[in-house]
Amino acid sequence: MPTSRNLLVTIALICFGLIGAALYLQVSKDLLPCPLCVMQRYLFLSVALGCLLGAFSGKPKLGAGLALLGGVGGLAVAGKHLWLLAHPGMSCGIDPLETALNKVWTAELLPFVFRADGLCEDARETILGLSIPQWSALWFVLITATLVTLLVRRRR
Repeated sequence: MPTSRNLLVTIALICFGLIGAALYLQVSKDLLPCPLCVMQRYLFLSVALGCLLGAFSGKPKLGAGLALLGGVGGLAVAGKHLWLLAHPGMSCGIDPLETALNKVWTAELLPFVFRADGLCEDARETILGLSIPQWSALWFVLITATLVTLLVRRRR
């Protein structure tokens, strides 16, 4: 069984890797992120930062708890995204969320990463049989389950 610190660092690296994969798809496949995609990026980042805080502050349960909040938020956003994909026509063209997200200071500082330009209904491209929101939901489930396990097990 890995130590709490190793597990938290691994989860953080996975989250950074997933954001990197999203950026790769954005550039190589010209898949513009929608507002829900950008929110998932923020939530993966929050999970990673919570995990790093727990790994290096000596308080792994605190960091795992903060990361778990991001994971649960990510599950909710990914669920909303999957619901929109299952119900075409429920999303209007210009999303008010897009305007709000694009005015956040991180979107202005790093538009390449946090600017929402795509439509949520366009996320139908598949990778190994799953759409990007399905992959995101899967990773949020795995990460959240791992964090819950970390929080309930005894400290090593």
